Amino acid sequence: MFISYRRDDTEGEAGRLFDDLNRAFGNDAVFMDVSGIEPGTDFRKAIDDNVACCGVLLAMIGPTWATIAGSDGQRRLDNENDYVRLEIASALRRNIAVIPVLVHDAHMPHADQLPDNLKDLAYRNSVEITHARWNSDVQLLIQALGQYVNATKETETEPVHAAVPVQLPPLHAAPEAAPVRTKSNTPLMVGIAVLVALGIALAVFFVLHRPTTSALDGRWTNPSAQGRNSLVQLEISGSGNQLAIHAWGLCPPANCDWGMQTASFDGQKAQATWSLMNDASGEEKGRAATLTISKSGSDKLEVEVANTYTGHAGNTHQSEFVRAQ
Repeated sequence: MFISYRRDDTEGEAGRLFDDLNRAFGNDAVFMDVSGIEPGTDFRKAIDDNVACCGVLLAMIGPTWATIAGSDGQRRLDNENDYVRLEIASALRRNIAVIPVLVHDAHMPHADQLPDNLKDLAYRNSVEITHARWNSDVQLLIQALGQYVNATKETETEPVHAAVPVQLPPLHAAPEAAPVRTKSNTPLMVGIAVLVALGIALAVFFVLHRPTTSALDGRWTNPSAQGRNSLVQLEISGSGNQLAIHAWGLCPPANCDWGMQTASFDGQKAQATWSLMNDASGEEKGRAATLTISKSGSDKLEVEVANTYTGHAGNTHQSEFVRAQ
């Protein structure tokens, strides 16, 4: 994965997220900086080559990301050779997943604030990482990134081997045989009983405290989806009462990626809202879609989509999703 950021805007947060993702996926899974480009190398090609090797690009966006200017007074995004612009444009051009990561209460830039080769970024669903909820926000992001990046062996637990040699005692002449004494077996039996009881207690503890997988987990499809950008596919992951939901709309010949949202799950229903802005043809401006998801049978979901629009009245649709094969 590739982390794109501006030093004057989100350098601290980008470094902290880089460390967290390294611990989760391994040192070779995350690329963050192109400052090490060799002299004489075309930096545009170097950036393009690095982005081409990643499965997902995380665009770190702070409050001044879209407005910060260079030494010439020109807005950096208006410079065709701006590193951040080159990184994100390369990923969008290659249809690589781009996830905007908002920090410091930043907001998504509007399409009219972006150059032509970055305008699609305005329609990518974002995630927010706050200082107060950093660990929980990053954990949800890591769960969602699992579909793009696999953990390496370095992040898995390795067996521990003793590194200190065993020192044997020196040889001595065999002592004279001592009178054989009969020892009681009671202490041995008590010790075995204590170990058995301890083992049972630990097993019960881990069974009761292990995280439970949500009943909504998995890939789900809507076989009866109709209408442009209507909800057609869901991918749900997470455990306990925190879920990550990735949604797609029907946009032949390929589906529209609504992006990922976090949702709270009360054991019965999960709910999340997507701000879709507008669809690929420029229609339905200001659309917000709120999904309410509940289990309906062992391999079915009941999904309610409540749409609201800034320009006209909203509507609500009920659909049945089935587990993808």
